[in-house]
Amino acid sequence: MNNNRKELIEQFKQMKPDMGIFWIRSKGTNKYFIETSHNLKGKINSTTFQLDMDSHLNKELQSEWKKETAANFDIEILELLKYDKDESKIDYTEELAILKMVWEEKLNDQKLVPYKRKLS
Repeated sequence: MNNNRKELIEQFKQMKPDMGIFWIRSKGTNKYFIETSHNLKGKINSTTFQLDMDSHLNKELQSEWKKETAANFDIEILELLKYDKDESKIDYTEELAILKMVWEEKLNDQKLVPYKRKLS
């Protein structure tokens, strides 16, 4: 049993979470908020928790989330970023930033409006 536990721990360490970009889009206004992450599932969970707890940094999105409820928003993964096959690369920050720029341009071309970050 101890060997099996060690094998499971090692398998867990070798697992790679999905990374890429996701969006939260208001069904009513078609405004959107996009974000990239090295761990999409974790980031989506974290973001929805922040919105539910009224503590998200994007105040415009937060205000609409509170007013309209979560049912009026779509949360979707837009694109997954693949890991390098040789597994030598460990930092994908630059690739994620480029992916975000590409998606911002695509969504702008579709005349969709991003939530603006309000400082307050």
